[in-house]
Amino acid sequence: MSDQVTDGWAASASAWIVEQGDDGDFGRRFVLDAPMRARVEGRGFRNALDVGCGEGRFCRIMQRAGIRTTGIDPTEALLARARELDPQGDYRLDRAETMEVDASHDLVVSYLSLIDMPDLAGAIAKMVAALRPGGTLLIANLTSFNTAGQPDGWTRDREGIPRFAIDHYMDERPIWVSWSGIRVQNWHRPLSTYMTLLLDQKLQLRLFVEPQPTAGDPDRIAHHRRVPFFHIMEWQKP
Repeated sequence: MSDQVTDGWAASASAWIVEQGDDGDFGRRFVLDAPMRARVEGRGFRNALDVGCGEGRFCRIMQRAGIRTTGIDPTEALLARARELDPQGDYRLDRAETMEVDASHDLVVSYLSLIDMPDLAGAIAKMVAALRPGGTLLIANLTSFNTAGQPDGWTRDREGIPRFAIDHYMDERPIWVSWSGIRVQNWHRPLSTYMTLLLDQKLQLRLFVEPQPTAGDPDRIAHHRRVPFFHIMEWQKP
């Protein structure tokens, strides 16, 4: 798929792979991985779909937990890396909004991928359709007040104090973000947009948490506590 379709991901794939390494970036390694693993390990899940799996890191984590996993992603270079690291894995070139999968999964995961999807309503509908009755949709996402401050993020005021400015919170919009040689398009949406779309699917909210860093660079921990990057939601299909 072209960069026009993938919104920068094809051109950024090599830098993304380097950034993630074996253990993931700061947010995954020190904030999200532990609570995400706690929601999938030892709960009897057998068949998972990872939507927006990238280079397959969380797929491999789930497989080590004994969960049969299929990874979906629209970026060929990231899937090639996933297959290189996991030759026996099931990785498919597809988009959340258009994927055709049956309702055989007891777990569907979106690990920081909803922010990349232009057609959020279509993507959520497809993810719910992939769940069997009683199945779980597990979402890790950037907080909406964080995306409302992008792309500028942290700046310094007149006194030189770091500030994170939030603006146009209610206005859904695409934003281009750049770091470590990566430049991709994300989407800002207010939290109410996510919640309404999920509730419209008749899902039942089972968990909402805003995890905190457990280790890592002290300055990054301090920034995260001032403006948390992430939340985790778990929804159940009736």
